[in-house]
Amino acid sequence: MKAINPYLNFKGNAEEAFGFYRSVFGGEFLNITRFKDSPESAHVSAADANKLMHISLPLSSGNVLMGTDAVGPMGDQLVVGNNFTISISPDSEAETKKLFDGLSAGGKIEQPLDKMFWGAYFGMFIDKFGVRWMLNFEMTPA
Repeated sequence: MKAINPYLNFKGNAEEAFGFYRSVFGGEFLNITRFKDSPESAHVSAADANKLMHISLPLSSGNVLMGTDAVGPMGDQLVVGNNFTISISPDSEAETKKLFDGLSAGGKIEQPLDKMFWGAYFGMFIDKFGVRWMLNFEMTPA
């Protein structure tokens, strides 16, 4: 397994929060993706189009602080205090499936494992203890 990193959810102020975190930790953003840039952008309201779908700030070797704006139904369910996810970056597609199947057993799958537009094998779930997880294996282009 490459890394386990925190993934934070915000009620529309992720950009402000990550500007603050960058002012404290330093560094440059590795990735900034807005909802309007996704293939699903037609399903996003105009008010949410510029919100952050994903942002990542490297903190040190292998440690990355990541986040998103919780929009639409996701935002309605967000409660400050449980607005984080544990993000795992496995070393292989097989390890991703093994960890996903094991950790999600008895829990609630929110995004089944699948190949995503950003080039990853990805899935999300809440385990049987109420902990949110996401697995993201970056696939090598063929």
